Amino acid sequence: MTPTEGPHALTHIQSLPSWLVGRVAARGRGLVAEAIAEEGLKLPQHAVLAAVSEYGPVAQADLVRRLGFDAKDVVLLLNQLEEAGLALREPDPRDRRKNAVTVTPAGARTLERCAELTERANSALLAPLSAAEARQLMELLTRVHEA
Repeated sequence: MTPTEGPHALTHIQSLPSWLVGRVAARGRGLVAEAIAEEGLKLPQHAVLAAVSEYGPVAQADLVRRLGFDAKDVVLLLNQLEEAGLALREPDPRDRRKNAVTVTPAGARTLERCAELTERANSALLAPLSAAEARQLMELLTRVHEA
């Protein structure tokens, strides 16, 4: 009988790095989602707002490429951010057929608060580790991610 058969199959799966990393990632996403909900944002909205802040003024098509989100989803997310007063779409001065998206001052303040909230959420995630262990984990995860 192989490790993936019989009574210990679940134990085997739960001992795999891929399973553990997935569980930790899910917990981290949950903590961050809960934290930024204080600012009225969901994870995809936060990602779009952060991308607009970093790359703006930016065309919607560029956001789609940079984030890897579906174009329809980006439009919906931008509609939500614009309705909340966090982002603004205006005709792109370089190409009037396109919209350029920018972050409003309220959006910039929201991102600043979200940065603090996500730092706290990630500190809670890593609370079982010492500072040195947390740094080491980040170094190891970065190496695996970049491989």
